[in-house]
Amino acid sequence: MDRNFAGLLVNRLGERSFLSDAATGQTVAATDLPRLIAGYAHAFHTAGLRPGDHILIVSTLSPHSGLAYLGAIYAGLVVAPVDERTMATAGESLLGATGARALWTEQASSAAKVGDASVLRLQGNLAGNNPQCFPPVPRKDSDLAALMATSGSTGVPRFVMITHGNLLANTEAIARSQGLLEDDRAMLILPLSYCFGASVFHTHLYRGGGIVFDRRFMFPDRVLHAVNQYACTTFAGVPTTYKVLLHRSKLRSIPMPSLRRFLQAGGALAPDKIREMRQAVPYARFYVMYGQTEATARISCLEPERLEDKLGSAGRPLDNLSVRLVDEHGKDVPKGEPGEIWVKGPSIARGYLNEPEESQRVFKEGWLATGDLARMDAEGYLWVQGRRSAFLKMRGVRVSFAEVEAKVTAIPGVFECAATAVPHEEAGEALVLFVVVEKASTLASEHIRHYLPAHWSILAVEFVVELPKNQNGKVSRPALKQHWSAKYAVN
Repeated sequence: MDRNFAGLLVNRLGERSFLSDAATGQTVAATDLPRLIAGYAHAFHTAGLRPGDHILIVSTLSPHSGLAYLGAIYAGLVVAPVDERTMATAGESLLGATGARALWTEQASSAAKVGDASVLRLQGNLAGNNPQCFPPVPRKDSDLAALMATSGSTGVPRFVMITHGNLLANTEAIARSQGLLEDDRAMLILPLSYCFGASVFHTHLYRGGGIVFDRRFMFPDRVLHAVNQYACTTFAGVPTTYKVLLHRSKLRSIPMPSLRRFLQAGGALAPDKIREMRQAVPYARFYVMYGQTEATARISCLEPERLEDKLGSAGRPLDNLSVRLVDEHGKDVPKGEPGEIWVKGPSIARGYLNEPEESQRVFKEGWLATGDLARMDAEGYLWVQGRRSAFLKMRGVRVSFAEVEAKVTAIPGVFECAATAVPHEEAGEALVLFVVVEKASTLASEHIRHYLPAHWSILAVEFVVELPKNQNGKVSRPALKQHWSAKYAVN
């Protein structure tokens, strides 16, 4: 049986399916989508690419990036979507790291000039008038479909090997967990190179719905107006996205009557911010989710019906996954005790490309060792406490960066905070806090310290205009570390 994910998705496109670019007004209608996806596949084949070949897709938030991405999978290629910024800074290395035979860019750019002459350069709209009859290349569940960069990477990212079976299993489970329908249409501000963005793209099209791309979130009100203009039913974002909406947009005064759901993943959003979102837009349901690239995207979901009594939880595992919590020896911990989250199921990836040792460390006999610590309550809800590596020890007491940042962002006048640790002669480790305040705030470092436990060792509070973020909107801890190492490191 053919299990080509893009082919199966094309078969499920309906009369309400479309791709739109909110910035330009360009729309690809339902009647054209199958032909254009097949057209890209045909063009890749005509260029000399064959099933199993790897291709870099420099993705932007635009319909043709989406078509090229799906067309490559439809053609049986292994697609590695990367954002423009990563390509510009690490293009040569990305070609080598992915083993790409070809590079597709939407427009002429320096990205198309990197690499050796043997790499095919493909550009722009390749669909042309190629016939829709070009069939999807037959694939098995175990065949590779995509190489997804891990979102925490810097420099040359680590690539996770995602199969056609992984994509299908996770897409269907996510769609079930969110109750997606054929009339759903998503506002997508997250890149396809990020597994969260890709999952929103996959699920809504697979259900027969539509996608509106919008790359203008630096002007959030424009995006909110576009939600209304295109009658979007879904909006997806990371914690920073929702902080921006709450404090730097007209969220409360721009009507969006079509909106049914907010999707939040990519880290923990403070409970008080979730409450604010629900108060600001009470007619839209709020889904809190947890996932990893190594699990294709989603691992768990907190259904809106339980948001009030389970606020702070990452929800229950998706219906096709098994989860266990283990100690440092891989043994199950007692119920209610914290342990590392291990996940098993059809959406768990094959491993990391060209990294057998790291793959063996993380992927253990079908189980994904996430590196995240959590406890599970009596009803099976996960309460994530942070990464194993995202803790510091102050005076012998282990404290998570997530706990520190939650306490600081709860202080009135604070917009965002990121914490890191530095060596400290007396305490072992001490905190350095990077704080972004609201525009009218007059907070001082002494005020921040007053709100925090007296036994915490805080070396410095540094007020910054913004926190360094990666292309997915997550705080870049490596960038913070690089910043403080010269300024605060103890010799």
